Amino acid sequence: MEWIFEPWPWYVAGPLIALIMFILLFVGRDFGMSSNLRTMCSMCGAGKNIEFFNFDWKSQRWNLMVVLGAIIGGFIGANVLTDDPSVAINPDTIAILEDLGFDSAGEAYLPTELYSWEAIGGIKALVILLIGGILIGFGARYGGGCTSGHAISGLSNLQLPSLIAVIGFFVGGLIMIHLLFPLIF
Repeated sequence: MEWIFEPWPWYVAGPLIALIMFILLFVGRDFGMSSNLRTMCSMCGAGKNIEFFNFDWKSQRWNLMVVLGAIIGGFIGANVLTDDPSVAINPDTIAILEDLGFDSAGEAYLPTELYSWEAIGGIKALVILLIGGILIGFGARYGGGCTSGHAISGLSNLQLPSLIAVIGFFVGGLIMIHLLFPLIF
């Protein structure tokens, strides 16, 4: 028996996300992935030296299950439920990416030129990863949460700062891909 799995349509996935958010709001919980880093640092004893990590991490244990579920779900989705790991993208986009040196465009879920062990071997790649990681960490902390926290939880709570943050994420992404990315690569 051959299993054929397709992505869930928006009219199924969207209401399921809304249902989960309603349940979290109903029980007084906020969803966000970046807050888990604070919880893990607190679990490891960082609160002894840094006041920011000195809080009751046990009250956030439930959110660590979200991380575990995302890891397990991603693994199952990529290795069990997916026959073809490529993404159906526009042929014009494939041509543009191939002009930029991405020969795997349209054939793999992630471009192997960026997401492979060979890709992080050079000093340029390590510097880009280090700078990107610092900027993402600083941005998530300075912005009071990550993309998932603001876009899903913050917008569900009708928070104006989350709307501003989400608009900023999209503007920043557009600037990165259209202005900075061609300069870097």
